[in-house]
Amino acid sequence: MRRAILIVVGVLLVIGVWKLRHHGALSHAGNDALGGAPNVPHSIAPDFSLQDLDGQPLALGSYRGKVVLLDFWATWCAPCRTEIPHFVAMQDKYGQKGLQVIGISMDDGPKPVREFYHEYKMNYPVAVGTEQVAEAYGGVFGLPITFLIGRDGRIAAKYTGAVDMGGLEQAVTSLLQGK
Repeated sequence: MRRAILIVVGVLLVIGVWKLRHHGALSHAGNDALGGAPNVPHSIAPDFSLQDLDGQPLALGSYRGKVVLLDFWATWCAPCRTEIPHFVAMQDKYGQKGLQVIGISMDDGPKPVREFYHEYKMNYPVAVGTEQVAEAYGGVFGLPITFLIGRDGRIAAKYTGAVDMGGLEQAVTSLLQGK
């Protein structure tokens, strides 16, 4: 009897978590087109001010007027390691057209991030994130999480998990063209 109760409770927990993940509060899997913090389409991207790896100020507001690809990542994250070379290439390809990639590392400190930055020849600003910045973007419960922000400072898309680079590039070019 006790075993049957435990099985029923376990099944109910699994169903409850599944419902939360697919209908709101815990939805962090896959690509959430037009998502954003606080999960409101076209909401203004929360501003933040951090120091980049060189100790220089890095504030999202200073990039208003540009299309911003804001990437929450970590050095130990395998999908992040796969995506970052693509982001470097996108910065090279579209930087002169108004794209700015910004990396927010969720590592515990700057040392591994600096090493990673040089190893991957990152060509865009990177800062070590804080809990406050992560919370402002709806919480960072898994990595990578990427936000695409339009020239007007509004979140155009949120991607949780590995990004489909073809779809992302199409979204970037559309925003750059003002569509």
